Amino acid sequence: MEKKYVKLQTEIPGPKSKEILERRNKFVPKGISNNCHSFVKKAQGAVVEDVDGNRYIDFAGAIGTLNVGHSHPRVVRALQEQASQYVHTGFNVMMYESYINLAERLCELAPGDFDKQAAFFNSGAEAVENAVKIARRYTKRQGIVSFTRGFHGRTLMTMTMTSKVKPYKFGFGPFAPEVYKAPYPYVYRRPDGMNEQQYTEMIIEQFEQFLLAEVAPETIAAVVMEPVQGEGGFIVPDAAFVKKVREICTQYGILFIADEIQTGFARTGKYFAIDHFEVVPDLITISKSMGAGVPISGVIGRAEIMDAAEAGEIGGTYSGSPLGCRAALTVLDIIDSENLNNRADKLGARVIEKMDLLGSRFECIGDVRGLGAMCAMEIVKDRQSKTPDKEAVGKIVKAAGERGLILLSAGLYGNVIRILMPLTITDDQLEEGLQILEEAMEAVYLNDPALSVGGK
Repeated sequence: MEKKYVKLQTEIPGPKSKEILERRNKFVPKGISNNCHSFVKKAQGAVVEDVDGNRYIDFAGAIGTLNVGHSHPRVVRALQEQASQYVHTGFNVMMYESYINLAERLCELAPGDFDKQAAFFNSGAEAVENAVKIARRYTKRQGIVSFTRGFHGRTLMTMTMTSKVKPYKFGFGPFAPEVYKAPYPYVYRRPDGMNEQQYTEMIIEQFEQFLLAEVAPETIAAVVMEPVQGEGGFIVPDAAFVKKVREICTQYGILFIADEIQTGFARTGKYFAIDHFEVVPDLITISKSMGAGVPISGVIGRAEIMDAAEAGEIGGTYSGSPLGCRAALTVLDIIDSENLNNRADKLGARVIEKMDLLGSRFECIGDVRGLGAMCAMEIVKDRQSKTPDKEAVGKIVKAAGERGLILLSAGLYGNVIRILMPLTITDDQLEEGLQILEEAMEAVYLNDPALSVGGK
């Protein structure tokens, strides 16, 4: 296939990127990781160009931040218009109508036939932190339950709630108290001889036992669940599990919080992924693609819960900035006018189809899964043992980057390749990116004797 969008002028990274990289290594701590060692010059839609003139197709979308694509013209115009009027007044000092407009629209879109309110912040972690504060304030309880393999952020509370020890938690304790980890289904790694229904029933039973063995439900303020685990490896739970957790929360007066930071804003084919499970949460946390790259996050929820905090107890200097609000309002317009929920379903179907075809060639692909355009494949040493192969994933991601495709890994074991391309990607760009993914796998598995070569 002739490459129309990828254009490689130099090796990756090129000489200009290498020069800047030297400065980065001197002045920026290594604790801030970098997936790609090139430096961006400009980006549009699903194509990124670096300072050396190399062009890439983006299958990462700034970790799911760019569902409407890089520098969407309507977002750019909205930001330029806003910046020409005022950049910041601080909503808690001098209010602005765009904050109200955004809250109103999101409350109308969020699931639930009840009065809702919304509050805005800066980052996904900050949204989760504030959802926890609101839940504790309303319930007058302290306990917070998250799930194995879940990811909620890098601040003290959200790091505590996050399940992966390295690199997110190792050496950073002590952690916040009254946070508990419950089991979350992982169908691919269910016990041998157990079908999916039996496995889901087992996990539900384990969750019920968890409330007997680990923490009393009467002390829990909230259960925080990603409808599809993001950093955990794009793991989609059975609807029966999600519904049962919601049922138990209702039974004991526990708030159910849907963490939609990576799954929201059309990524899974709906505005909110929780809608796939026919469950209505009490609170929803949002960020990432909400602002098309402009920092903004939020919590949407039942009005009586959101209104439990007194004046000054939530918020912040830059929370719900005018630029963020204008960007988010424009994102909602784009999702609607460009029918991106439907587009996500079509993109996801094509990606899954391609991954299944790759699975017929490469024995290393143990599982293919996803919801809408939130798709992934799990790489293993062989399908019998299902031993995670993090090393191979690293090589595939590197080989893809060298060929002009930006990829990300994920998963507790670091052995999952996740796809988060902008939903505005063209069909031709998608096909070119998928072809490069296949070429990267061929380069690794056909040319690296250290890795076993599968194939049927």
